[in-house]
Amino acid sequence: MTDTIMIPDLKGKRALVTGSTMGIGAAVAKALAAHGASVAINGATHAERGQAIVDDIRRAGGTAELVMGDLSKRGEPEKVVAAVADAFSGLDILINNAGGIINRTLIGDITDDFFDQVLDLNIRALVMTTKASAAQFRKNETGGVIINTTSIAARNGGGPGGSLYASSKAFISNFTRSMARELAPDNIRVNAISPGTVATETNLKYHTPEMLERTRLTIPMQRVGVEEDCIGTYLYLASESLSGYVTGQVIELNGGQIM
Repeated sequence: MTDTIMIPDLKGKRALVTGSTMGIGAAVAKALAAHGASVAINGATHAERGQAIVDDIRRAGGTAELVMGDLSKRGEPEKVVAAVADAFSGLDILINNAGGIINRTLIGDITDDFFDQVLDLNIRALVMTTKASAAQFRKNETGGVIINTTSIAARNGGGPGGSLYASSKAFISNFTRSMARELAPDNIRVNAISPGTVATETNLKYHTPEMLERTRLTIPMQRVGVEEDCIGTYLYLASESLSGYVTGQVIELNGGQIM
């Protein structure tokens, strides 16, 4: 980070980044730690990757803890948030990044179990983690910050077989605005970031090279995103000095694919 302009007010902040054992979440967690925040790495799977991220942060002089937990399961968000608050003696920043498409499933093949899986992962987990974190933020004199990860699919409906995923992300965008109004009196800012097509490991699993190329041609910047493209916007929204008067916003981050 020697060539990076530091964001001083992130130093000493205590952050939970859900879904951060890989992809955008991992990149954002590392960046927060590099700016001096204490960061909790969380995921339902890939504990080895999560521990490797923690080890990297600690080797660089940062503070990090691994707090595994499947937030889609009832009672788990409360346990994870409590564990993070206990480890760091409080919580200042929540980045709700956990989520996924699970599988591309056309309407004729959607089952009750699949419906529950998608909504539990993308909606229940975020709502209940937000609830538990807001309770922690109310203990702070300075309140707190919530950043939700939605998706371009919330506006364009997603690709074939992605209807439940896209609709759950639309829920997140609207929930962000609702929470911004509800939590503002508690000095809690709530915003969301809506990435377009980003070449994460998970995205590559559900997009063939042909699909990615077709998408690339619709992007004015003529490339799909990479994880590093997302970091700055998360840091901006996490910082009071940079975005202290910003709440209830959904920031589109897609190279111009949707304007």
